[in-house]
Amino acid sequence: MPSSGKGGLPTRAQILEFIEGADGKVGKREIARAFGVTGADRVALKSLLREMADDGLIAGNRRRLGKPGELPSVVVAEVFAIDDDGMPTARPATWEEDAPPPRITISETRNRQAAPGIGDRVLVKVRRRGKDRYDGQVIRVLEARPKRVVGVYARIPGGIGGRVRPSDRRQKSEVFIADGDALDAAVGDLVVVETTGAKRMGLAQGRVVEALGPLGEPQGISTLVIANHDIPNEFPAAAAAQAEAAKPVKLGEREDLRDLPLVTIDDDDARDYDDAVFAEPADDGGWRVIVAIADVAHYVRPGDALDREARQRGNSVYLPDLVVPMLPHALSSDLCSLLPEAERACLACHMTLDADGNLREHRFVRGLMRSAARLTYRGLQADADAGGLDDAGKALYGAFASLLAARKQRGSLDFDMPERRVYFDDDGHVTAIKERPRYDSHRLVEEFMIAANVAAATTLIERRTPCMFRIHDQPPHDKLEALREFLDGIGYKLPRGRRLAPKQFTGLLDQAAGKPEAATVAMAVLRSQSQAEYSPDNIGHFGLHLERYAHFTSPIRRYADLLVHRGLISALGLGAGGLPKRAGAEMAEIGEAISGTERRATVAERDATDRFATRFLAERVGAAFAARVSGVTRFGLFVELADTGAQGLIPIRDFPDYMDHDEAHQRLVGSRSGRAIGLGETLEVTLAEADAVTGSLRFSLGDEGEERPRRERPGGRRRKRR
Repeated sequence: MPSSGKGGLPTRAQILEFIEGADGKVGKREIARAFGVTGADRVALKSLLREMADDGLIAGNRRRLGKPGELPSVVVAEVFAIDDDGMPTARPATWEEDAPPPRITISETRNRQAAPGIGDRVLVKVRRRGKDRYDGQVIRVLEARPKRVVGVYARIPGGIGGRVRPSDRRQKSEVFIADGDALDAAVGDLVVVETTGAKRMGLAQGRVVEALGPLGEPQGISTLVIANHDIPNEFPAAAAAQAEAAKPVKLGEREDLRDLPLVTIDDDDARDYDDAVFAEPADDGGWRVIVAIADVAHYVRPGDALDREARQRGNSVYLPDLVVPMLPHALSSDLCSLLPEAERACLACHMTLDADGNLREHRFVRGLMRSAARLTYRGLQADADAGGLDDAGKALYGAFASLLAARKQRGSLDFDMPERRVYFDDDGHVTAIKERPRYDSHRLVEEFMIAANVAAATTLIERRTPCMFRIHDQPPHDKLEALREFLDGIGYKLPRGRRLAPKQFTGLLDQAAGKPEAATVAMAVLRSQSQAEYSPDNIGHFGLHLERYAHFTSPIRRYADLLVHRGLISALGLGAGGLPKRAGAEMAEIGEAISGTERRATVAERDATDRFATRFLAERVGAAFAARVSGVTRFGLFVELADTGAQGLIPIRDFPDYMDHDEAHQRLVGSRSGRAIGLGETLEVTLAEADAVTGSLRFSLGDEGEERPRRERPGGRRRKRR
């Protein structure tokens, strides 16, 4: 028991130490019990706690106390976003501190409740997992906004109405649609439903507010994904008209870059070209590099119709068969696209690198350029591999080699994770899903862009101009501890210390390279990392191991980059279209918003690819596939197919043995057999179900046979379902 101070009361320091070490927040009762405060001293303790609260040392109400800025163990919160894994993110419904409110990631709900949606107010039990971050469990939904459900419409036999099956696998219940509330939806149509709060036939009742057409039609999946993730898809008339009225720029006071052989390098199927590059040797053995970016700030001015819409969208969304652009096509595919031989306004970064790839000098200009050629990653790499590069191509690869050497020297963390690409025939049907080829030419462009991004951030810091930084925090402590425990179980060690460097994670990846567990280690390390965000508060970029970093290179498709362009225009006096007055006051709010739209786009893009994979595999139910375990949960294993990258679930109920979830080592272990199946392990699986509506795949273990023994714990006790 802690010792008390004079007069039977603990000192202020002792109380603070006790609150700091407690599991969650504590109250007067817990403090009195811990320090043996009884009788009349309880009144004195109450007065002491009130004084500490008045002095700002503690915060809370009569029953729950903590350090200022901390949340109580149960809090009313409002959901404001959905993260990359589809988990709701909330913040306290009331927050009176000066600091920004903490984020609460809702990882589970009680009693199998449906996950709350954006705008819902929920009662949440929270557990702190880092500075300003909490994990939350929903106790109950206090106030639900009208639910927006996207699903497939069907008639109920007997002519008494219809029902909509949600396309989101997290929404378990169908919605009843009364006759007269179905709009003009036909059976099998995708529809958007707004629930009314009433129930009928045991189902939530709703009305169709939009009919989107059949799911099986070309672009039906993308239509569903756009609706499901509430992605703005139609430009307001004012924004569209402003884009259509835009005109090419004249040279005027711009720097003339038209004679420079700048080239764009993109995928074969690229839909816009917003960056161009040039390199040449310098006399001292280094390189002169230019990165030219479309001058979107010339056409999109602060507060105008295009700006308002771009800010709301935050970024373009790239689905397998279409793009939802941040800006209308008149800009994104024409005036702000660096088409070959077309004169285009640009903002260009001139950089001087030494022989080791270090950035020595840089300057930004507003220019007029003419792209000399549109190159592709595949074509450029083929020329490089065949020794057929011209002098301009050799200079590009030479500068790239020096930048790559500098990157290795500073020890950045490099996850070169494969991407899936969906291939279509002329009728929009999926013909294949393959890993997208990855060339050195991809990395060449990436290194040029990183160098320009560093130069932009450096300029804005030196000029004391508001900047929207691209930040990436250190891995959170709890994830690091979980990673250490997992690595210990497979024979790897992660050094201990308060601050780790990216090279220590790279060392793990190098150590595992070429070994059977390489994919397992890479996946575990990736999941331990923080999520990159946009913020005006610069904390550096951990993964790239850079102290200053901002996105400068894609203002066509990212609002953050447009803000950086405006900052450079203001800081360097490059004409009209810079930051408005008091721009810094809005930066934090904008950063949070566009970080959210970026997460929305990431989830939507992954959702669309998964749904196309489900459609592609629907005719192969019963077939066997090679797969790798990509996730381990208490309710089953997520697996990823080797040939297509499609992902699905092996539910724990389908295992022939009772499986215990070993969370620390990220594996399931059979109670009778002792068989352990863990993250990264390769398996043969059988496709059991392909659900076109939810886009989900269900697998079973491929070597288990058809008969499955009754799943019981050793000793005959049935497994308790949760």
